[in-house]
Amino acid sequence: MENALWASIKKEITELLMAEPDLGNYLSKRILAHEDLGSAISALLSVKLAAEDMPALTLKGVFDEAIRSDPEIIKNTTRDLLAIRERDPAVNCYSTAILYFKGFQALQAYRIAHWLWQQERHGMALYLQSRISEIFAVDIHPAAKIGAGILLDHATGIVIGETCVLDDNISILQGVTLGGTGKESGDRHPKIKTGVLIGAGSNVLGNVVIGEGAWIGAGSVVLEDVEAHTTVVGVPAKVVGRPRADQPALEMEHYLSDKS
Repeated sequence: MENALWASIKKEITELLMAEPDLGNYLSKRILAHEDLGSAISALLSVKLAAEDMPALTLKGVFDEAIRSDPEIIKNTTRDLLAIRERDPAVNCYSTAILYFKGFQALQAYRIAHWLWQQERHGMALYLQSRISEIFAVDIHPAAKIGAGILLDHATGIVIGETCVLDDNISILQGVTLGGTGKESGDRHPKIKTGVLIGAGSNVLGNVVIGEGAWIGAGSVVLEDVEAHTTVVGVPAKVVGRPRADQPALEMEHYLSDKS
């Protein structure tokens, strides 16, 4: 799958260059100069996240090591790209997400930070968390566990805490916090099941479970478990019905079912 996707991305860039030759140097460095998706992602993120005291070449060495060591990183990246292309009507090309979508870029940088965390390289993982937050305005603790097929739409202001667990195929809009409720320690953050759609500006707080296929309406504050295939809205969030789709994350439909 990764090879076929990479071939499609390079074809997109070749066609774009015909329409926008002034982007030639940029697109060549970001896409065409690389032999595969992993190499392109590593190079792009190293440039984005570099700082005066952490040059891009150093970061690229770390990113390349992570991608070589854990093939799941690029497998998950591929599924994230497919999710964006399928769910976001503003996206007509995979390369658009790679080059310009900070939600996608932040998530892939998190995946590398998570690998570092698992290798007990906590210092570098936390450094990356800080840089990701500064550059992309997305704050994901590297210890959080996040599946594949994830869409962080617009992404600004998303916060995902240390003990969060997100299953596959979840969509999260801007301004969402998956956080704790105070100074409690241990397992203290939300668990989000597959197919969940979390609307803009929502807060899900504490060690709560958001059931499969649930929809959290924009601006809600969720402090209790949410049952599967349920819609909750409000402060605090209350059940108001069911999503129209079994997997609202995939459909991205922000309106209620006619059936309560």
